[in-house]
Amino acid sequence: MAVEPTRSATLVVDLDALARNFAKLCRAAAPAQCAAVVKADAYGLGVERIAKRLLQEGCRRLFVATAGEARELRAYAPAAEIYVLEGARDGQTDTLVAARALPVLSSLEQIRRWSGRAVLQIDTGMGRLGLSAAEVEELAARPELLERVSVELMLTHFACADEPEHPMNPDQQRTFERLRRLLPDAATSIGNSAATLFDAGRGGDIARPGIALYGGNPFASGENPMETVATLTAPIVQIRAVEHTQTVGYGATYVAQPPARLAIVGAGYADGYPRALGNRGSAALAGRRVPVVGRVSMDLLCVDVSAVPPEVARVGAPVELIGPTVTVDEVAAFAGTISYEILTGLNPRLHRDYRGA
Repeated sequence: MAVEPTRSATLVVDLDALARNFAKLCRAAAPAQCAAVVKADAYGLGVERIAKRLLQEGCRRLFVATAGEARELRAYAPAAEIYVLEGARDGQTDTLVAARALPVLSSLEQIRRWSGRAVLQIDTGMGRLGLSAAEVEELAARPELLERVSVELMLTHFACADEPEHPMNPDQQRTFERLRRLLPDAATSIGNSAATLFDAGRGGDIARPGIALYGGNPFASGENPMETVATLTAPIVQIRAVEHTQTVGYGATYVAQPPARLAIVGAGYADGYPRALGNRGSAALAGRRVPVVGRVSMDLLCVDVSAVPPEVARVGAPVELIGPTVTVDEVAAFAGTISYEILTGLNPRLHRDYRGA
């Protein structure tokens, strides 16, 4: 059952920025085709609206994680090619067939289970899903294992694509080229967001960007080449004038000294704003940065607005928690994680406002 929005905190999703990010990735991938990874509810931003806009922009290939996600996506993308990265798990074949989805087969067990069009994944160093070198060699020696499978695509996944100069990138590419040549000829998919942007040649025939579509920096360091797609704001629900020294929040981890003004903001960790940002994070008010003070609560957090004019820092004013001023990558760094986790952790109870639909 879908969770109804119940919060005044708002997640604005800029679909026009999404479209421009997709266009940039298409240009970088050319002459290869550009697919899109829309797993985990399109990285937490809402797969229905995201997929429909991507299709409108010419995207015809979509990657999801599970058969259940493929079933949901098929309702929004009746003509798209849908790939399921988890492959053909036991008990999921009927769902895959009904969704007309292509599983990404990553083991001999899955290959034996499946009949029809499919993708093969080769593990070249990620150490996650994928056929090992020994399994590829067995498939080459026993071609009857693939008699019921029509292989339309072969893919691998770089472990260190976000570091363009990492030696594993060319090593994995060489391994992939060697192993895939042992199998029936098929199109290839190698490049995620970072690999697509830093070296289109490593993207294979079909690039499959994810985080870059949604505005996250695909690289471990350096300037983000993508536009902001997701902006999270929440209103000020109370202004507190500090006239005497006082502590703030659970655990009394912050001590406010007078004179000061504190703004209580209507968002917390239940909305997906990390608790780890207490006394570490920043927010923005009318483009001005303000520090997060005290611990982040389940539904509330506090920012020090002493340096912001009272007419700006007022009850009802929206505070940017994630967006163009305080980016999702900056929020992730403050929280000791990555932008993927921040975006996918945004709670469905947030009000969502899609712009440019």
